[in-house]
Amino acid sequence: MKNILVPVGSSKNAVSHLQYAVDFAKEFGAKLYVIQIFNVYTKAGTMMKVDHILERESLAFLKSHVANVDTKGVEVIVKTFKGKLIDTLELVCQAADIDLILIEPRTTSIKDEVFLGETSGKIIKRTNIPALIVPEGYTYKPVSSVLMALKSAIVKKDAALTPLKEIQNHFKAKINLLLVKTPFHNEGDFDVNKELASMVEDIIYTDNPTTYQGVLEHYKTNDPDLLCVVRRKRGFFTKLWENNTILKKEFYTTLPVLVLGGLK
Repeated sequence: MKNILVPVGSSKNAVSHLQYAVDFAKEFGAKLYVIQIFNVYTKAGTMMKVDHILERESLAFLKSHVANVDTKGVEVIVKTFKGKLIDTLELVCQAADIDLILIEPRTTSIKDEVFLGETSGKIIKRTNIPALIVPEGYTYKPVSSVLMALKSAIVKKDAALTPLKEIQNHFKAKINLLLVKTPFHNEGDFDVNKELASMVEDIIYTDNPTTYQGVLEHYKTNDPDLLCVVRRKRGFFTKLWENNTILKKEFYTTLPVLVLGGLK
């Protein structure tokens, strides 16, 4: 894991989140890209220099945040970009060969009932880039135990498990695999291939309406430091795909959540 991206919003948790990102990047000797994406809608005859003003203010904003954290020798690159959020984010990740995005649940929302805000929700649901959702105010600590929750263990994509594998290898973490039989279960969904089988210590089987409900049933007994799920249209966020914003009553966790880019 060499390149980590941190999109920064205007939330009160931004500095705390950035400190976590620095601590996480230091563990892997990774380079940290701290970015902000802005978009401008203008009409003919309006100020021509507004882009330059926003870019200058955005860059100053990011630099002030970086100045408030202990970078601990980590190489931090600060950049601002103009464009549509998802399109620009994907281009940046491709250009910088990003391995993982670290996002906070709410980059701009101040509503206490919101777990995943509009911007973070778009990143999780509309990109295929591995992401780590870090709870607000969460202090960095090494990962010793992971609960990976899947409704299908079929792995077809090369390197799909790479972020999880790198975390496991670095921290010598134990991984328990939770296989959830949902109403969408297909024959062969629980066939665990050699690569995944070699990573997990224990496999737990459960019947639940959704993967998330399976996690609710089992995560306390597993007591993990990290929850790992997969981004797919009928996966962990099945009932939450309609809106980008996710309320705490729909989904909430005090654990970091590693969202893999998809296994199929």
